[in-house]
Amino acid sequence: MLADDLLTGLNPEQAEAVRSSEGPLLVLAGAGSGKTRVLTQRIAWLVGVNGLAPESLLAVTFTNKAAGEMRERVEKLLGMDARGVWLSTFHSSCVRILRREIEALGRERNFVIYDEADSRAAVKQALARHELPASAADARRMRWQIDQWKNRGQDPEQARSERDDLYTRRAAEVYESYQRLLREANALDFGDLLLLTVELFDRHPEVLTAYRERWQYLLVDEYQDTNRVQYRLVKQLAGGHRNLCVVGDPDQSIYAWRGADIKNILDFERDFPDAKVVKLERNYRSTQRILSASTAVINNNTGRPQKNMITDRGDGEKLILYEARDDRDEAQYVVRDIMEAALQGRSLGQCAVFYRTNAQSRTFEEELLKYDVPYVVVGGVRFYDRAEVKDALAWLRVLLNPADNQALRRIVNRPPRGIGKTTIARADALSDACRGSLLEAMRLLLQRGEAGRAASKVRAFIALLDELAAELPELGPADALARVLERSGYQPALEKERTPESEARLENLRELLTGAEDFEDANANEASDERSPCARFLDQVSLVSDVDTANFDEQRVSLMTVHAAKGLEFELVWLVGMEEGLFPLHATESDTEQMEEERRLCYVGMTRAMEKLCLCYALERRRYGSHSFSAPSRFLSELPREELEVKGVRRAPALPGSHVADGERRYDYSFEQHAEDAGAEGAGGIAAGVRVRHRIYGAGTVLKVEGKGPRQKLSVRFDHAGVKKLVLRYANLELI
Repeated sequence: MLADDLLTGLNPEQAEAVRSSEGPLLVLAGAGSGKTRVLTQRIAWLVGVNGLAPESLLAVTFTNKAAGEMRERVEKLLGMDARGVWLSTFHSSCVRILRREIEALGRERNFVIYDEADSRAAVKQALARHELPASAADARRMRWQIDQWKNRGQDPEQARSERDDLYTRRAAEVYESYQRLLREANALDFGDLLLLTVELFDRHPEVLTAYRERWQYLLVDEYQDTNRVQYRLVKQLAGGHRNLCVVGDPDQSIYAWRGADIKNILDFERDFPDAKVVKLERNYRSTQRILSASTAVINNNTGRPQKNMITDRGDGEKLILYEARDDRDEAQYVVRDIMEAALQGRSLGQCAVFYRTNAQSRTFEEELLKYDVPYVVVGGVRFYDRAEVKDALAWLRVLLNPADNQALRRIVNRPPRGIGKTTIARADALSDACRGSLLEAMRLLLQRGEAGRAASKVRAFIALLDELAAELPELGPADALARVLERSGYQPALEKERTPESEARLENLRELLTGAEDFEDANANEASDERSPCARFLDQVSLVSDVDTANFDEQRVSLMTVHAAKGLEFELVWLVGMEEGLFPLHATESDTEQMEEERRLCYVGMTRAMEKLCLCYALERRRYGSHSFSAPSRFLSELPREELEVKGVRRAPALPGSHVADGERRYDYSFEQHAEDAGAEGAGGIAAGVRVRHRIYGAGTVLKVEGKGPRQKLSVRFDHAGVKKLVLRYANLELI
């Protein structure tokens, strides 16, 4: 392959990143700067120009979808099969390593991978063992705490020594019990996949050496999103040859809440003093106005590498800033705007609405439904999280790993087979006492004659499991699932219901079978590494992420959180809910690091837009069953005024004046002046009995006045809306 072929169309910085093959390399890739192209061209360069064997490369990214797209591009560039390259996510790579090597840690190869629901169920069991509250909310909080410890590489003992307080001690005890439950079930959660791989390499240097010698070159995408365990893993594997290329953007580090540590990328040059640094500062996605506005926002963060992002896409149209009366007006404006864009020939699939929290989708969904505009909520219930799909997969899990208690609990009465809660409770107690699996405990109940009236049902259930387990080694995943669904009675039970819901569930099961067939076709020639096709299929399903299953469609508007938008791009973007307390969230106000992450999140949302960006905020929003009044987001005050066209309730002339900061004219969106305008004439005269008018609630009578100054509150009985409590500075009241 000619080197010039791989450099064609690359800018000088991209070409430098592709050619720099030896030693540590940090590629600071700004938003929309073509980093995926650089990564794929670099892999092709190492194989096609430097003559490296594909098996000598490990390339790690954060989603299976990204890994698949990169593999396709590499194969197209090289004109050959690139399966030899380990191109996968961190978790997928660790699963493959552990399937081969985990016995060195005294564990079994046929471990099952627990998803979030399985993990929460195990946490509830651990909480119950310690006689602590075990509600769904308690389990979620404790699961999050355990996950944070694992992301930092801390085992229960290290977690216990982190702080000497009652909560930490109890949480560490629950963590220890949770780990014991996982081990008894021969299960690993996502954190364990990384932790055990690092432990494997620490305890068995000869294993680490073998993998170091195999992978002479490492490439890591989205390095700003790695946690401390992933950082340790990368350092372990690159410790010999040091041929490590990491690509990322500190300005897009938005996952601290799930363990990502921005210091990993910021400290790369400290870890590798001889590292070459290449900055990709040419944006191929957005117009200059979108780029200038988003850069103005992110420049308010400190301690970040400076980048001078430019684009060849022209200035583009001004950003729209829409001030809505309330959240309903916000949704109506956005949907009208989308419909206008569609009438002008825009594809609905290139329209996206981003919000900070999932709950905000409701008003937009209602408005889209009202006008029959098709849409998709990205990050809703994943296909593999649907009840019937999880039920079918749970059968395979139990057949492959009889110690999987969570899967057994799921299938024991689906469909109903007369094994009641009392029988399961007896088996649970026996399982705890004997430190054995739930299935072993059920067998023991039968032997002891303690299964009661359910004995025949338990015996039939166990016999069915044994028969299916004996047949499983000869079957691929599609045939195994089809047999399980029929023989268990699951599919016939749904067919008998003859309801729209049961038909939808059957359709999902058919889709699951199709997915299993596709897996068989795609992996027909892959070495099994001693695992059955069913086991490999379950591994793949366990590692699928929300982004991997997101269903984008040219004929549907996409609704999603800003977090879910990472890595995507749309021609037209509406970034909504831009209010203090919502974006940024209230919880971040007193924490500088969290506030900077919120600003990075805003930057990510803005830089998804290619041609049009509209930012919206509401003067009044209904949250948690009551009305709230918030100031516009501080991020709006960081935007250059000359890049904006202001629309909505208060148009540009009525808004507070602009001011100059850092030599750049910006707009001040605080409500101070507006509050004075609204209340200056009547503030001194506002008292109980005064008649006032609110632009939404209409006319009313002041019942009570509390406090003084900007926090003064009023209780007003409106003629048609009842009694409302308002903050005077935000209420915009008119004296009647």
